[in-house]
Amino acid sequence: MILTNRLRRFSVMVAASAFAAVAFSAQAQEIAESHLKAAHAAISAIHATDSFDSILPQAAAALKQQLIQQNPDMQEVITQTVDEKTLALAARRADLEKESAIAYAKSFSEQNLNDIAAFYNSEAGKKLIENGPIASRELVKAAEIWQNGVGRDLAEQVGEKLKAVIGTKAPAEGAAPAEGAAPAAPAN
Repeated sequence: MILTNRLRRFSVMVAASAFAAVAFSAQAQEIAESHLKAAHAAISAIHATDSFDSILPQAAAALKQQLIQQNPDMQEVITQTVDEKTLALAARRADLEKESAIAYAKSFSEQNLNDIAAFYNSEAGKKLIENGPIASRELVKAAEIWQNGVGRDLAEQVGEKLKAVIGTKAPAEGAAPAEGAAPAAPAN
């Protein structure tokens, strides 16, 4: 009975996975080849997937370190094996490019992607890619300085206004307090 239930659950999972794969494949097929080509060009122009280049080498380095720590006497074999398997898996990087192109194609029209690629391949676009992060850091610094100055000025101006309002509402010195009111505290 338990085996039957497990097989049934497994069959349902396999069927659901197959359905998802077919549905995803159908979605990918709905995107025109020229649209995917435009997506690849835009991704390349904006270097959208460049930051993922380090994933496999980092995973390999972490695995080497872990295995060598556990088996220091096998360092040479571990290094050679991990390097060999890493190189074999490097070809799968193209899968990420394909998935990225599909994601971009779903998010942008073909014309948008062509425009994006054209801009980022222009001198201005290349300059933006190169200097954009520097300009953004400087903008954040400027915004922090501005925020501190505005906050300081706001606090000073509100403080001055509140002092003026409080000062006009305080009883004049030497005036007799209203009937039933406590005497004013002496000024320092």
